[in-house]
Amino acid sequence: MKRACVIGWPIAHSRSPLIHQYWLKKYGIEGTYTKEAVQPEELKSFLGSLKARGFAGCNVTVPHKEAAFSIAEIRSPSAIAVGAANTLWFEGDSLACANTDSYGFMANLDQSAPQWRKTPGPIMILGAGGSARAVIHGFLEAGRGDIRLYNRTIERAEETARHFGARVTAWPWDTRNDHTAEVSVIVNTTTLGMNGTGDVGIDFSAARKEVVVTDLVYVPLETSLLAAARRHGLAGVDGLGMLLHQAVPGFEKWFGVRPEVTPELYSLIAENIRGA
Repeated sequence: MKRACVIGWPIAHSRSPLIHQYWLKKYGIEGTYTKEAVQPEELKSFLGSLKARGFAGCNVTVPHKEAAFSIAEIRSPSAIAVGAANTLWFEGDSLACANTDSYGFMANLDQSAPQWRKTPGPIMILGAGGSARAVIHGFLEAGRGDIRLYNRTIERAEETARHFGARVTAWPWDTRNDHTAEVSVIVNTTTLGMNGTGDVGIDFSAARKEVVVTDLVYVPLETSLLAAARRHGLAGVDGLGMLLHQAVPGFEKWFGVRPEVTPELYSLIAENIRGA
């Protein structure tokens, strides 16, 4: 029986088992996917014994993504670009890693609002942490040449921009509403709006009707940012689709089948979120 898991600290809130167990059942695969609570000081020993424990690999969530990247022996370009890993598997006896957040974000955006690719204009990214790096990598791979980071600490935005080069620039947080008339996509990678707390404070009154607004937060499914965007008639993309799509490459690595993200799966996880 093939086994995989998700590790983090804490980990009780993770919905990854629901996703992978759905696919295991759908594709008739004899396997398991479980949650494993791993404290930071235990990470290296846990990953060192991962294969001996019978796991084909694992997902990694906070706070282990950067440490897992440093521990892995084989690193994919996506993990190198972001400086963090969320998916681990074995190539022979060597631990390999990738960051599938970039793939998950872009796949969700393409599925939910494919028109974004035909809309010219800068990309506005709110936040400059690890999630922002994954989003930036996705847009750069898609060929976008003007990606703007707005962060409450400008030094963090400048550091992230330098990591990616000239196509990415850092802007003061307080200037974000000065540029809503120019941009084509607005992405919230901060935790503002999570569990209904906080708001990134975007004024959509000057935004073009073609603008796509997306939030990486998926609890709640409609954040204050998305609600405001939709009130202005703009396309809003929630973060749940990213969670579902980022799970695809790992499942394929561990269980040998490339799964589909379907409306049925989305509804299953959405119902779980609403009922939490």
